[in-house]
Amino acid sequence: MLFWIISLALAAFLSATLIRAHFRAGGSAGNADLQVYRDQLAEIDRDAARGVIDAGEAERTRIEISRRILEADRTSSAAETAGRGGLLFPALLIGAAVAGAAGLYLSLGAPGYPDLPISERVARAEAFKAERPSQAEAEAQTTLPPAPEPDATYADLIGKLRIAVTDNPDDPTGQRLLARNEAGLGNYTAAATAQHKLIELLGAEATAGDYATLADIYVLATAGYVSPEAEAALKAALERDPKNGTARFYTGLMWAQTGRPDLAFRFWQSLLDEGPEEAPWIAPIRSQIDLVARAAGVDYTPPSVRGPDADDIAAASEMSAEDRQAMIRTMVEGLAERLATEGGPAEEWARLISSLAVLGEVDRAKAIWADAQGVFADHEAELAKVRAAAVQVGVAE
Repeated sequence: MLFWIISLALAAFLSATLIRAHFRAGGSAGNADLQVYRDQLAEIDRDAARGVIDAGEAERTRIEISRRILEADRTSSAAETAGRGGLLFPALLIGAAVAGAAGLYLSLGAPGYPDLPISERVARAEAFKAERPSQAEAEAQTTLPPAPEPDATYADLIGKLRIAVTDNPDDPTGQRLLARNEAGLGNYTAAATAQHKLIELLGAEATAGDYATLADIYVLATAGYVSPEAEAALKAALERDPKNGTARFYTGLMWAQTGRPDLAFRFWQSLLDEGPEEAPWIAPIRSQIDLVARAAGVDYTPPSVRGPDADDIAAASEMSAEDRQAMIRTMVEGLAERLATEGGPAEEWARLISSLAVLGEVDRAKAIWADAQGVFADHEAELAKVRAAAVQVGVAE
């Protein structure tokens, strides 16, 4: 409230100053001329008294100066009247400036919040990052859905693997297999222990992938939270391979979670630009990068979705009919499977509907359109993109 009081007071003060200057400007020139003429009359009186000029010449001069005084007074009055009559335009300009400034602040600012300079935002983000929960604390606060029970044969194999690793704990291959399978069963604590042991055994030979896998296990164990321990593993991965996709994705996620959307955007934009579209991090990035970009103050349009399009189909024209059909179908099926399991942006759903229509599978295109209506029921703008493709191929009205 104090901000608005001060702003309105400043606007009123500046408006009054401008209007006062406007009034003064109207008569200032005329007033200066009148003062000169009055000084001239006084000078004539002094010259006549001293005998410098005769009485007739003095009288004629007085009459001429008096005429000029009357003309200057008339001009000054007319200018002042015109200045007052022209007050509407400057008043409108002042009002438009005040209204425009208020509208811009309401659009870009945050009414009701105190000023928060970038340096203070960075300092707060750093403090939050330093004080965030550890991996153990986060796991204790996380409730994961129950993992599916393995079949008897697989459970028996896992039991034997655990015994083998216990009997031979210094075998890197056994630790790697154990970490992978424990993670697949949802036993993330056991998986992290095995992956830690693997990295310890490998020493300097541990790869970026080994550290990225450890970070992945940590994040899965906390339902998406990037802990300080996961961050350390990610840092080790990027030191060994700055291009590691898993490490870059989770590092961006960590920055997004700790109040630095600007840094998160840098990581995710480069990943999205590089692709490939089939990479596991592309779909989650596409679903969140708009929010991250807005939080970072960036006007960003994601690159178009890669996948089977008219150019892909045209490039296959030199193949045999069987090979061409197989290639197109492989691409389409891959896209369909990914959307069914991981979801994706509206552009991908539209691409799938168009591709199925090209293959002549109109019924499947209709089914995908029906699914899309459920997925984007609460997102009218996204649904409109899918609807446009469905209408184009004739599976929607």
